[in-house]
Amino acid sequence: MAGHLSRRQVLRSLAALPFTGTALSIAPKPAWASRNPAWARSTHNGLQWVARTQSPIRGHWTAGNYPTAMTALAGTALICSGSTTTQGPYAKNIRRAVDYLFTKCRSNGLIGDPQTDNRYTYGHGFSMLFLSQVLGEEQDEETRQMLIEVLTKAVEFSCWAQTKAGGWGYVSAKDGNDFDEGSTTITQVQGMRACRNAGIPVPAESIDAAIQYIYGCMNADGGISYSSTSRGSSRPAITAAALAALYNAGDYDSEYVPRMLEYCHKTLGRITDQAQSFGHWHYTYLYYAQVMYRQERREWEPFRDRLYDRIISEQNNEGYWAGNIGPIYVTSCNLIVLQLDLGFLPIYQR
Repeated sequence: MAGHLSRRQVLRSLAALPFTGTALSIAPKPAWASRNPAWARSTHNGLQWVARTQSPIRGHWTAGNYPTAMTALAGTALICSGSTTTQGPYAKNIRRAVDYLFTKCRSNGLIGDPQTDNRYTYGHGFSMLFLSQVLGEEQDEETRQMLIEVLTKAVEFSCWAQTKAGGWGYVSAKDGNDFDEGSTTITQVQGMRACRNAGIPVPAESIDAAIQYIYGCMNADGGISYSSTSRGSSRPAITAAALAALYNAGDYDSEYVPRMLEYCHKTLGRITDQAQSFGHWHYTYLYYAQVMYRQERREWEPFRDRLYDRIISEQNNEGYWAGNIGPIYVTSCNLIVLQLDLGFLPIYQR
């Protein structure tokens, strides 16, 4: 019967399915996803570097004051390869990352430490995404129950930390005087959606408020402003991230989405040869790649080829990528992008 439905109809129907407490099963690589062997070599080298640079004592990675966020992103890059906490070449690294994030869990549900984690909502959101993907493949019942408890409380914290406008700031609404901005809002929405996919209860009103927040930040050109409280010029990075989050929430056909997609195509569709076309390039294409992956094959594959070729051309001989914030951040973003069409993680599946 699904053969008579459009791809977006199928995706919308999947988004509307009741959640049963188990994540979607891991999907194999699509048969049409032909891949350049050079991408595989680059990915392998990058994953090896990530595994080597994990703290041998605590099991984390960091850049600046973001240990929780960097550990969750690095862990996500590793599980994108198909490894789990019990199987695959990076099983031990993933397990240690999970254990580290367990030590960062606060009694109020926050995954992170306000005293040491700068802008802790980033780490909290990325941790929800990572741990929810781990939950779907976790075999140990005790660990599964711990993950369920941690993620349930994490969602509760996100709902509590949401601002009156429906977004999130760098810290909770209470700690940040109800300030919100686009990038942290996207992190929370994607993390909460990943939790919901894994069977964790997520209040619909919180997601609905966040969607309305995104709509409210749209400018006439289809781009998204930095914040609802300081409207200004459209930001390509935040627009791409917002569109990816709307797709995660099952919003493909609202009146806003086509305008946002057109804006992204105009501002991000050409992948230049310059090392840094603009600030936050890797963050931008982490999300824009997710957007393009959900388009038709004839749109995704040419875009993918250009993007992947540029990414691997900038890789260091040691296996990492350099850039703003720190190499573990840039490397994790690039590895997630390079492994998108392997199709292993439910949150990134078509």
